[in-house]
Amino acid sequence: MSLVKFSNQFPTLFDRFFDNDLFDWSNKNFSLTNTTLPSVNILEDDSSYEVEMAAPSLNKDDFKIELNNDVLTISSEKKNENETKEGQRYTRKEFSYQSFSRSFTLPDSVDSDKIKAKYENGVLKVTIPKREDAKPRPVKQIAIE
Repeated sequence: MSLVKFSNQFPTLFDRFFDNDLFDWSNKNFSLTNTTLPSVNILEDDSSYEVEMAAPSLNKDDFKIELNNDVLTISSEKKNENETKEGQRYTRKEFSYQSFSRSFTLPDSVDSDKIKAKYENGVLKVTIPKREDAKPRPVKQIAIE
């Protein structure tokens, strides 16, 4: 007999990612410019979650990260135009415009005041620490009276 009851009432960030994003290849996984969204990895350990987003063509200033209640949104908008000088004429001119927005619902167990982000080597890493009371506790022996 087991006294442990498993409940799926509060799915983790990891569960929500796979339920909502990865296997749904409808239009929401493509940006408005018909390009695919940056790939995302979500890692979890005892103390935090980490969202890794592959975006090698961007700079750290191209990102916008917002937290609205329990929804973390990572977005970017980048516009490149090749300017021509006076007296030049176009033989061919191409504009480039990239934008995307990804949103993640955070669980209640995170400490939203301590979220940090770092962009390095083409990967944006957003570290989302867990609250102290949400971290697993070591096994405790109960004395029998």
